[in-house]
Amino acid sequence: MKPFLIALLLSLLATAPPAFSQLAGPDSLRQLLRTQRRPDTLRVRRLQALAHYLKTTDAEQATQVSHQALRLARALSDSVGQGEAMLALSNLYRRQNQFTVAHRYARRAQALHARRHGYQGEGRAWLELSTLAMVQVRPIEALAAALRGLPLAERAHDLRTQNRLKLVIGTTYFQTGNYDEALPALKATLRIGRQLGDHQMVLTALSTLGDAYQMLSDWPRALSCYQQALRLNRQQGDQQGEAGSEISLAEVYSRLGNPVEALAHGQRARQLVRTHHDDYNLSGLQLALARAYQLRQQPDSTLALAHSALALSQRRSSNSNSISREAARLLAETYAGQRKFGEAYRFRTLQMAYDDTLSGEDTQRRTSALRYGYELDKRRNQIVLLTKTRQLQTQKAARQRQHMYGLLAGLGGVLLLTALLMRNIYLKQVSNHRLQEKSEEIAAQRDHLDQTLTELKATQAQLVQHEKLASLGELTAGVAHEMQNPLNFINNFSDLSMELLDELAAQLDKESLSARGRALSAELLAELHEDQVRINQHGHRAARIVKSMLKHSRASSGQVQETDLNTLAEDCLHRAYQSWLTEHPGFSTHFTLHLAPHLPRLRVVPQDVCRVLLNLLANVFYALREKQRLLGANFQPEVCLRTQQTATEVRITVRDNGTGMTPAVCKHVFEPFFTTKPTGEGTGLGLSLSYDIITKGHRGTLSVETQEGEYTEFVICLPLALAHPAELLPGPKPVATAA
Repeated sequence: MKPFLIALLLSLLATAPPAFSQLAGPDSLRQLLRTQRRPDTLRVRRLQALAHYLKTTDAEQATQVSHQALRLARALSDSVGQGEAMLALSNLYRRQNQFTVAHRYARRAQALHARRHGYQGEGRAWLELSTLAMVQVRPIEALAAALRGLPLAERAHDLRTQNRLKLVIGTTYFQTGNYDEALPALKATLRIGRQLGDHQMVLTALSTLGDAYQMLSDWPRALSCYQQALRLNRQQGDQQGEAGSEISLAEVYSRLGNPVEALAHGQRARQLVRTHHDDYNLSGLQLALARAYQLRQQPDSTLALAHSALALSQRRSSNSNSISREAARLLAETYAGQRKFGEAYRFRTLQMAYDDTLSGEDTQRRTSALRYGYELDKRRNQIVLLTKTRQLQTQKAARQRQHMYGLLAGLGGVLLLTALLMRNIYLKQVSNHRLQEKSEEIAAQRDHLDQTLTELKATQAQLVQHEKLASLGELTAGVAHEMQNPLNFINNFSDLSMELLDELAAQLDKESLSARGRALSAELLAELHEDQVRINQHGHRAARIVKSMLKHSRASSGQVQETDLNTLAEDCLHRAYQSWLTEHPGFSTHFTLHLAPHLPRLRVVPQDVCRVLLNLLANVFYALREKQRLLGANFQPEVCLRTQQTATEVRITVRDNGTGMTPAVCKHVFEPFFTTKPTGEGTGLGLSLSYDIITKGHRGTLSVETQEGEYTEFVICLPLALAHPAELLPGPKPVATAA
């Protein structure tokens, strides 16, 4: 493992218990210890907290304070304080490379917590023991200790200790070359570290994962892990970790054959190492730079840096052998390239020795055995727990049977009374059932009467509306007849006046008039002629309006009939088209019919519905003709007529691709006498009357959807209540046909 990663891992695993960090600061603790000398457990905790603050600045004084805490805890028989003091001493002696003493205190703490069944403390003791073994490059012992501590931390629900132990396990698998086991453990550690907000744990897991992916030649994932670690180191201000991440990135780019990026990251790492006198990362930095110079074919620089990295790695006994192994491999390759086969053979032999130390068959076998033993113990514990649970369930069932026998003896005497009560209940239920049936019959009759009354009210409202429309038609016809004679006089006299003006103009041309008189006469005659033309135009327009009013006021038969709307709609489409061609020959359009099969027959006034469709289609053809005038032969008029049945209504849709309408026009389109057509071409009554026929005469709706310059779509909705109940059967989907 890389030197900077060893330092990061040890700083992480040496984290003090959370309870200590919640006490006062070091100066306050010293003041309290001087003024309050009562020998109690509170003083033990204060001494331990002070030692925790001192361990990074004054390890010797921290060791003395921890010994004081241990002596006082023993005098007070404070087992918790003794265990914590022993773990603190083990941590301090490990930092001073006094591994034998550190191991002895960790073992004593483990035994103490085991006697008092303190699962959390014992789990932390095994974490300290696994850390000691890892520092001394004994991966089998580190794995064994971590596997012993993991179930204890799980039982104590100590998530932080669990995660640190899993990190040790994953790191051990990585050190021994068992990457298939290392990756899941390290990924789990990374996930939990992020959940806990433990940045040191996340950094360690990312760096170790990057190393594992690098060993598996998975360069993209290795780069991703190292880059994430580099960003996190910069955020945390950890320049030693930043240097380590830069070294790792330099190694990956060297493996990818990119000496430019490798040297760039290596130079940044060298600046950080020199600035902060970082001995941990020095050997790894030299090895990374040696690889980069090898890619640039500079063997002298490669050999010098690789020899230096190997010497530094061999002098540091607490590091793993991975730096030494890689330096030996690089030296062997470089000497072989220079055809110095003696030196190449010597360093290749050294590399193979390191390979056997880290990932030999015996190491792999012992690692697998430990893992198997851990899983086996876990299964055995589960079996024991299940056995105890089953025994408890058996005892509980026996007690329940005894209670049941006693209850059965009492229930036997109650059965006769229960039978009598059940007979009475049965008789009451029969009576209630009969009453319920009668009530349901009465309710059904009431609902039927309510429905009949609702239909009668609707029919009455429809009849009243038909009467109103008939009365309105008669009134409209009367008004139109009365207006017709005055309009005829106006139009006739207007035509006669225009003829007289023409004769007067011709007569004046024959008279001898002065130039000024002739000009004035011509001007007055022109104005009179223009006024008579306007009177004539508006008179004829009023005559057409009256004619339209007479046409629309014709009383329909008013007879409601069951009507096939598909046949009615198709017939109206052809009638409207033929009528339009009579007035506008040469016009053509494309028709599309979407008629829903099995459409129910509705009880409507077919003449009125047909009048609505003819009015709508007349507006459609007008809009198509206007757009054709604007666009010419490039425009193809299209009309789509659709019928559709929904859950509550039948829809008739008329759509065109004509000029469309603006929102302002669309807002007033159904108002009487509103029209956008030029003078003399529209009366403004067709859509208004259609709206009244559908909404007031048939209790439906008439709506329009449009977009200016694109399309217009009129939708007629008639309620299914107009259909006979036998007609209301769901049919298949509509079938499209083109005409």
